[in-house]
Amino acid sequence: MRRARALVLVAACTGCAQFGELVDTTKAHVKMIAGLRQFDSGNHEAAAKTLSSALGMKLSAKDRATTHKHLAFIHCTVCRERECRDEFRKALAADPALDLAPAEAGHPVWGPIFRSLRAGK
Repeated sequence: MRRARALVLVAACTGCAQFGELVDTTKAHVKMIAGLRQFDSGNHEAAAKTLSSALGMKLSAKDRATTHKHLAFIHCTVCRERECRDEFRKALAADPALDLAPAEAGHPVWGPIFRSLRAGK
């Protein structure tokens, strides 16, 4: 009987740890979405802060890539090309299959920068 109780306790604790990780990932995703909304509304300064904060949390690889991609967009819009490239590199490191949507790829500033990094230049 003691052994059965111990096994139940171990299983419960494992479930709690997984639940905690899920909560952390969800909080990070919610923070990222808030930053994307700020970006979409044109509040790039606030978006940069919120997205950077989300990166300090437990984001999935795809969410990290999306977050870095939008930080790259922000840097590109204020002529910080080096930072833009750095963020795109981080995005591609998080998700090597990352690509830009057609409207994003056609942007005159970040489109060519992203394509050059995808091509390995």
